[in-house]
Amino acid sequence: MECTVSWTGQAGTRSAMGFVAETGSGHLIAMDGAPDAARPENGGQNLAPRPMETVLAGAGGCTAYDVVMILKRGRHAVERCSVKLTSERAQKDPKVFTKIHLHFTVAGKGIPAAAVERAIALSHDTYCSATIMLGKTAEITTSYELIEA
Repeated sequence: MECTVSWTGQAGTRSAMGFVAETGSGHLIAMDGAPDAARPENGGQNLAPRPMETVLAGAGGCTAYDVVMILKRGRHAVERCSVKLTSERAQKDPKVFTKIHLHFTVAGKGIPAAAVERAIALSHDTYCSATIMLGKTAEITTSYELIEA
């Protein structure tokens, strides 16, 4: 797996902290910094997610993928799945994630709660590389809501 991240800003401009990542699969991800009124050359324009937001989003995508795949393999009629991630970060550099909570919302026909619990546990404990890696610095907790569709 590879990725190339390129700076899109120009020194001395208000867009000094914009970046574009090109993934090995050929997709683009824009990233930007927060505006810094005191030192505009160090801030961004808030035109795209922060790099750490993309890390959090990637973790959500990784675990949601697992949960849907595990439920589908179990022949459950999954119609929708989302995960809302909330987090806390360390106050000092490096500002790693210290707490991450993942709240899954799964909708489908006749899906047993035990199947959702099992899918989340398997993702958390075995399959999701992103959350397992982030779990080295963060306490990761989960919850879920099951909706009959």
